[in-house]
Amino acid sequence: MNSIVTGEFPYIHGFSSEEQSRLMRQARMFETKLFSRIDYSEATRLLEIGSGVGAQTEILLRRFPNLHVTSVDRSAAQLAAAEKNLAETAWCTARYTLQLADATDLPFADRSFDAAYLCWVLEHMPAPARVLSELRRVLAPGAVVYVTEVLNSSFFLDPYSPHLLRYWMAFNDHQYDSGGDPFIGAKLGNLLLAGGYSNVQTEVKSFHLDNRQPGKRKQMIEFWEELLLSAADQLVATGKVDETTVSGMRQELQAVRNDPNAVFFFAFVQARATVY
Repeated sequence: MNSIVTGEFPYIHGFSSEEQSRLMRQARMFETKLFSRIDYSEATRLLEIGSGVGAQTEILLRRFPNLHVTSVDRSAAQLAAAEKNLAETAWCTARYTLQLADATDLPFADRSFDAAYLCWVLEHMPAPARVLSELRRVLAPGAVVYVTEVLNSSFFLDPYSPHLLRYWMAFNDHQYDSGGDPFIGAKLGNLLLAGGYSNVQTEVKSFHLDNRQPGKRKQMIEFWEELLLSAADQLVATGKVDETTVSGMRQELQAVRNDPNAVFFFAFVQARATVY
């Protein structure tokens, strides 16, 4: 779900301890929907592009006990957090490797892996086609790839919240200006086909939360406020929004959270492909 800069790496949410904690909660909130169709039962050597804090790595290792996961990231801070989180989890012991690496220039031999996993990472990459091309090089014939990405134009919240919508558009503009793509989910099919992948399939998955699930709706809106505010300092500093918009957004989110008839909707896209 770009732009603090650490070294060369821009990331719209930054690398604070609060953000790292948010990523752990996000993984748990999205796990059931995200992994409902993912199957790595035939794989043993999986490459994860974008370790983050290891939240998705832990899920992969827990759900697929046959896997050894090699996870790369361009942020030393994220890799350190991932090492800490995974080292505290018994079933992950000796089943993962974390490595500082650029996804457009992977330090692995051809055909080193029989599966790959990318989640919420291509949206932050200035050259997603190059990433997928380089990934294909290190995958063996028959390897399965799952890619999950955002489609930020799908976001809807009721009651109408004009400050939030202005902030959301500024958020997306900032990500674009920093070399990312907040709408890349809709483009995954074309990107994978152009990258030489086979059997490309895509599925739109969504959260549609209303009075049928009031507890989950409130939890999601609270989480979404955290996600939005993680970029507030950057958006204000770059002039994309002012403090009045940020304050207004927070007031509107509180009103929506307490509204008995609130609606939250967000869709994302998951692609599956193979290598031959």
